[in-house]
Amino acid sequence: MTEGTNMTDNVSETKETVATQPAEDTPIMKAEEKRLGDEKKENGDGKGAIQDSDQVPVSVDEPEFVHPEGGWGWVVMLAAMWCNGAVFGIQNAFGILFVSLLEEFGSKNDEDLQFKTAWVGSLSMGMIFFCSPIVSVFTDLLGCRMTAVGGAALGFMGLLASSFVNSLGLMYFTYGIVFATGCSFAYQPSLVILGHYFKKRLGLVNGIVTAGSSAFTVTLPFLLSGLLDNVGIKITLRVLSILMFILMLAGLTYRPLLPKPVGSTKAGSRCPPLSKVFNVNIWKSLGYRIWAFGIPAALYGYFVPYVHLMKHVEERFGKDANKEVLLMCIGVTSGIGRLIFGRVADYVHGVNKVYLQVSSFLVIGLMSMMIPLCNVFGGLIAVCLLMGLFDGCFICIMAPIAFELVGSQNVSQAIGFLLGMMSVPMMVGPPIAGFLRDRLGNYNVAFYLAGIPPIIGGAVLCLIPWVEARRIRREKEEAAKENMLEHKEESGCKGEALVLKTEECDSVI
Repeated sequence: MTEGTNMTDNVSETKETVATQPAEDTPIMKAEEKRLGDEKKENGDGKGAIQDSDQVPVSVDEPEFVHPEGGWGWVVMLAAMWCNGAVFGIQNAFGILFVSLLEEFGSKNDEDLQFKTAWVGSLSMGMIFFCSPIVSVFTDLLGCRMTAVGGAALGFMGLLASSFVNSLGLMYFTYGIVFATGCSFAYQPSLVILGHYFKKRLGLVNGIVTAGSSAFTVTLPFLLSGLLDNVGIKITLRVLSILMFILMLAGLTYRPLLPKPVGSTKAGSRCPPLSKVFNVNIWKSLGYRIWAFGIPAALYGYFVPYVHLMKHVEERFGKDANKEVLLMCIGVTSGIGRLIFGRVADYVHGVNKVYLQVSSFLVIGLMSMMIPLCNVFGGLIAVCLLMGLFDGCFICIMAPIAFELVGSQNVSQAIGFLLGMMSVPMMVGPPIAGFLRDRLGNYNVAFYLAGIPPIIGGAVLCLIPWVEARRIRREKEEAAKENMLEHKEESGCKGEALVLKTEECDSVI
């Protein structure tokens, strides 16, 4: 027992002595230490690796979202088509309402009558776009369905209230602000929701959806003319409010499909982060910044024909002229243009879709300048046919270009901020044209000036494909450099491993 104990103690003492004494630096041990050091550098020490694994969960590749390209998406497409028709059909037919408003609220002795009355339509069109940045935030936070239904309800109340007012001042508020704000909240989700259901067919579907406003633009002028002649403007506005009520029901079909981005809100936090409320990532794209500047620059004269063309026709060709035919021509060819160019956009690679918008702005600008030169009604019809065709081209590829520039996760606010910046030129153009008419006695100068901004804005947009091509080329070069560095590091590690292996072999020998 005692000997056994002593032997055990001696053995343990011997082990402790060996452990505490420094080992001799043999070549084999040097090589082993170097190998272990390299492994620690590459993999990190054991403690750090454990901590990292505790804090960072293992990432699992989520399956890529596949757009259904149909199914319930066709119902959503029809609902969005009604939205575009109800919102912009009423806006585009304002020229018919404009003549009735002049008779209802105007005085022949008022020198600024055209200017004051034009503000009703300008406020309405401008507010649709002015509210868009706010709408994009609500769309991200509340979803497309709730935002669209709430907006349609607000538009319904604004349009119904407009039928009871007795002055232009109140009409500015009910029609120009309340109704238009509701239209804005109903309209933008109809663009965003399509990206949940379609990707390959997005251009075609956008063309069909935006053709809804063309269909309404064709039919509403004749309906409005009949109603205004028989029942007056108040009952006519009440009839139009039915379209907004149906739009509330259409918004219920906007069932979202795209997964929400991994986020950002902390557990138990009700308020979303500021980066989610205002998405600044879209402004990091130079191509988007040029687009967001060039489009508004082109639109200072865009809405002028829709407001003042009917009055210009009365002054040039008489009150008996069939002015509704002109809006019908714009509506028909605009619908055709949206279908044609929406399909063409699906075959145009990347941001080269911008060139379609450039061509549309050039034609729209030239056609605006041609309006005062048409002394024959048939010539005015030809101008309106071309203007409508390329108007459809401009509108139908807005969403596809936004998807190309900023991606699907950022498209809501990208469209929202762009539409918001479009509000100023859309709102300012028609009153300026009305002011020029009141001072000069005709619309000639107004239409000439309305054609200049689209040409300038189109020229600015030509920079986008060049900027995006340069960005892609720069990213490829940076990726190639990173690959070369990684290749060099891997080659270096292999070289060190080869030297180490040679040293080990030499030391063994």
